[in-house]
Amino acid sequence: MAPRATRSPPNLFAAAGLDKDAPRPLADRLRPQRLDEVVGQDHLLGPDGVLTRMLATRSLGSLVFWGPPGTGKTTVARLLAQATDLYFEQISAIFTGVADLKKVFEEARARRETGQGTLLFVDEIHRFNRAQQDSFLPVMEDGTIVLVGATTENPSFELNAPLLSRARVLVFKSLDAAAIEKLLARAESIEGRKLPLDEEARAALVGMADGDGRASLTLAEEVWRAARPGEVFGSAKLQDIVQRRAPIYDKSQDGHYNLISALHKSVRGSDPDAALYYLCRMLDAGEPPLYIARRVVRMAIEDIGMADPQALVIANAAKDAYDFLGSPEGELAIAQAVIYCATAPKSNAGYAAFGAAMRLAREAGSLLPPKHILNAPTNLMKDEGYGRGYAYDHDQEEAFSGQNYFPEALERQKFYDPPERGFEREIRKRLDYWAKLRRERGGT
Repeated sequence: MAPRATRSPPNLFAAAGLDKDAPRPLADRLRPQRLDEVVGQDHLLGPDGVLTRMLATRSLGSLVFWGPPGTGKTTVARLLAQATDLYFEQISAIFTGVADLKKVFEEARARRETGQGTLLFVDEIHRFNRAQQDSFLPVMEDGTIVLVGATTENPSFELNAPLLSRARVLVFKSLDAAAIEKLLARAESIEGRKLPLDEEARAALVGMADGDGRASLTLAEEVWRAARPGEVFGSAKLQDIVQRRAPIYDKSQDGHYNLISALHKSVRGSDPDAALYYLCRMLDAGEPPLYIARRVVRMAIEDIGMADPQALVIANAAKDAYDFLGSPEGELAIAQAVIYCATAPKSNAGYAAFGAAMRLAREAGSLLPPKHILNAPTNLMKDEGYGRGYAYDHDQEEAFSGQNYFPEALERQKFYDPPERGFEREIRKRLDYWAKLRRERGGT
């Protein structure tokens, strides 16, 4: 089981004072001791914040903290226990099994009998399986524990509905530049020295932290370790020293889906600059370029369609170019396809028409097409009227017969309704003209 951080008496090592001189990371030394020292979560801890209101009544229900790493989830849980006089018990779902959970619950019951409540903080709670998550329900319902779970994954997908119904989800936000600056200023105060960075390099370090407070302090420590007396680093030297922290991005989880959604909607919204930004975010984080290329093909089909049929050709060509050239040259082809699709006229008329036709095909059953458009390879079929009365369109005036092609038991349908945009403006003119001819020739 993971080591517990509790308010029990100190161990012998700590009691003897031997831990005072042990080296501690800067992030640990700067860990807030009060809730008002937590930065970047004003929507939770500000004067009108959710947790502030809860604490005003000195009552705390079970909670799930959802947010990226380094935003204060563990610290806030610990300080909540302190503010509500609850015993703080911490476990990690990575190291805890069923037997460990039973022991934790038994200890919490024993404390409850003496009048002491327990705040059980479960880090990485999404890693528990369904049965393990269900084991929390009885002890949450009878008040044995106040559960505070922390997760970097979307609780809607990773946590059981019964558990979510008994806990309130609170979202922790990535720290913005102002919050990171507060942490760096606090670190400089504790260290008694300024970070040896010029203005541009300091801004770059804030960006490298990627909204992670703990990461910003780790980067600051690396800078102090590397600096010689009187040395001040610029942006380029900073990147050499810290080797640039990789962006927070899990290609199989929320980061992946958030960025591909942002890319798709930027293309749909005809914003090539935003689309390029999200494309580069994904490529920089290591997303396979062919996955992005496949999504661009989908955008060309779903959001541009017949308004610019060339978009699908361009998107497929970008995929082929990447296959042929590889990285990094092939990535430029994908970027060009993204720009083309973002700047193309948009239409989902084909996409909507396909969906409507598919719904009718499923609902209307196996209707026989009209006999005049069926082939008659046998005499029996000819006798039954197959092919009788079919008008060969190429032999008709303007190569248009106006005949009905829908089943006789089904009224004529209209699925495709092209807008007055792009190439579909011309298609609409043709369809309107053919509709006029069909009416004149009695094909409706």
